[in-house]
Amino acid sequence: MSQSASASQAESNPFEQSYTPRSPVQMMVSRFKKNKRAMVGLWMVVIFVIVALFARFIAPYDPFVQNMDLMLEPPTWSHPFGNDEFGRDILSRVIYGAQISLMIGIVGVLISVVFGVALGTISGYFGGFVDSIVMRIMDIFMAFPSFLLALAIVSVLGPSMVNVMIAIGIFSVPTFSRISRSAVISVKNKEYIEAAKAMGATNALIIFKHVIPNSIAPIIVLSTLRIATAILTASGLSFLGMGAQPPSPEWGAMLSTGREYLRTAPHVSTIPGLAIMFMVLAFNMLGDGLRDALDPKMKL
Repeated sequence: MSQSASASQAESNPFEQSYTPRSPVQMMVSRFKKNKRAMVGLWMVVIFVIVALFARFIAPYDPFVQNMDLMLEPPTWSHPFGNDEFGRDILSRVIYGAQISLMIGIVGVLISVVFGVALGTISGYFGGFVDSIVMRIMDIFMAFPSFLLALAIVSVLGPSMVNVMIAIGIFSVPTFSRISRSAVISVKNKEYIEAAKAMGATNALIIFKHVIPNSIAPIIVLSTLRIATAILTASGLSFLGMGAQPPSPEWGAMLSTGREYLRTAPHVSTIPGLAIMFMVLAFNMLGDGLRDALDPKMKL
């Protein structure tokens, strides 16, 4: 009788029989997949990354070869994006420019993440005098507009692509530091942190094993959004002649040289401008989607 009763109960509750709890990662992935804008941004980023990695095989021409017979030629079947003031194929230069923009954005943000998270974690975890000193230094950096600070740093170090990465890394450190500090403060008083201290774990072990892994979600979101800012800043610096130098196919530099031909050959500046816009848009949509997916207050 008991077996038949349990069998009938299982048949009457098929939901309880088939339901299996999902992990936080699975729930995050599910929320992200339901966000159409985030998926569009993800695929756009994937396309840009593939183009950058395989630029040598995708680009139809050498981006540095000049052909004065094709100077300022409009788009044609053989040159879909036209040619620039030296007859170079703009499509090939835009494809190779994706490498530069992604490298500047990713490396610059990595510099910010390493130093910003380190300073923010130390400040939030130990507090007191250390917190006051670190945050006052960050306040000084944040008193300057980001682009002007990057411009000042590049002016001191000299115009080059490497110095642009360093400048982007420096002016983004305060933002990462403050976000990391806030996340660490919300984590350090949790029960598992107190339990680890009671078991004799060192501060270094607690920070690397418990504090940073449990406060990394906002850093991931900020990193994605900050890559878009870094690409835009690098393009602005190159537009002013303080970034990548000719004949480098950097989008901001291409935009700068093409502004002289806006009336006669608008494609020279329009194409790299659109490339900057779409890459920045892709990372912004991806970052917004990650923010929504990683928010623990969001429910399915």
